[in-house]
Formats: sequence, C-alpha cells, structure tokens
Amino acid sequence: MIRHVGVVALAAFILLPLVQAIILSFTATLPTDTVAEGSLGLMNYRDILATPELRAAMVNSLIYVLLNVALCIAFGLPAAYALARYRFTGDRHFLLTMLVFRVTPPVVLSLPIFILFSKFGLVNSPVGIALVHCLFNLPVAIWILESFIRAVPREFDETAFLDGHTGPSFFFRHLIPQIAPGIGVAAFFCFIFSWVEVVFARILTVTGGKPITMAIQAMFSFQTNIGMVMAMTCLSLVPGVAMIWFVRNHLAKGFTLRA
Repeated sequence: MIRHVGVVALAAFILLPLVQAIILSFTATLPTDTVAEGSLGLMNYRDILATPELRAAMVNSLIYVLLNVALCIAFGLPAAYALARYRFTGDRHFLLTMLVFRVTPPVVLSLPIFILFSKFGLVNSPVGIALVHCLFNLPVAIWILESFIRAVPREFDETAFLDGHTGPSFFFRHLIPQIAPGIGVAAFFCFIFSWVEVVFARILTVTGGKPITMAIQAMFSFQTNIGMVMAMTCLSLVPGVAMIWFVRNHLAKGFTLRA
C-alpha cells in the first residue's frame, strides 16, 4: 500500500508541472482585442506558427539535432568497431580520454570554438551547432557502440568475410542489424544531449540560426505571454517524444543488453 502511494506521489510530482504547462499552453494569459484573458483555445499555437522567427527556430533545432545524430553514428560506428576489434598501444586510454573530454565544461571551450568557427563562417548556422555538439556527443556514441560491438563474437565477423562480404557489405548487411539496439541507444542519447544543450546554442547564434531553446528564452520580456511560452515549450517536447517512440524497441533491447 505504501509503495503504491509512493509511486502515485512520485508520478504526480513529475507530471504536475507538465500538466500545468499543457493547460497554460491552451490558455490566453494576455488579453487582446479578440481574445479575453483566461480563454481556452489554440490561439497560442496559432501565434507561434504565424511568427517567422519561432518557426525558423524549430526548423533550426531539427536540422542541427538530426545532423548531429547522423554524424555521430556515421563516424562513431567505424571508430567503435576499431576499438572493439583491434588492439593498439593506448587503446583503453584513448577511450578514457574521449570520455573525459565529454565531461569538460562547455564554457571552457566556448571562446576558442567561437573564434575558430567564425573564421570558417559557421557562426549563426545550425551546421556549426551540429559540429560542435559532435565534439561532445561522439565520445558517448563511440563508448556505447563499442560495448555492443564487443558483445558480438569475433566469429561473426570472420564468417561474414569468409562468405565473401567486403567491409561495407559486412557493416550494412550484418553488423548494423546485429547491433541495432546499440545504435538506437546511441542515437537517443546524442539526440537528447544535443536538443537540451544551451551554452553553444547561445554563443554560436549571435544574430541568426537560433534554436528553439534560445527562442523560448527570447520570449521572456517585461510583459511575457506565459501561455505562448508554454505552447512553445510543449512543441519543444514533441521531437523528443517522437524520438523515444521511434526507437522504443531498440531502447528496451539496448538497455537490457547493457544490463
């Protein structure tokens, strides 16, 4: 009985802010000539879709997050395979060094990255944010994928090569389906880390290319439309929920295999 009460209390504690945000997103918190304060409807969502800056922010976020996930998986998979299958001096230290780099505070690298990216014209661009996020997400992707590849017996590789498969054929037709849960887990973490990151999103988007996190922050002013802010917040949750939905089976298998 106590356990059930505790679970219900925890669920209420977690879900209450979300429920409040959803309710406020459908509520008019600032009166206008046509909408009274406290009215319920889709007016906040219509205002967001009618604002070019907010629409552009959502598109920018999707671009750099999806590009970041694609780059991390594309480069992390061969690197993880090399670490899992081949031995060289300092291989374990190399993996540890990458993970240590991941926990480095982003603000430490913000100035040199801004100077470097400004020289290459990557400031105010979703591509720049995607590339800098790869610096921090790629070590995580390699670490996750390496453990899944290591769990696959070496005989699996040898059998495929004896059957006449080349490297690319082996990767796409055999290895990737075999470690699909690991790819799902790596893609999930890269997506989440990139979606919620704000330090480089602020630094690298001075005048343009702002993501959804910066757009939400810019909506706060002397007279803030809280309903519109909550609507934008709810919209920012949709891609994350969609990502979890699409990789849910791989996530379940991946976490089970990791355990």
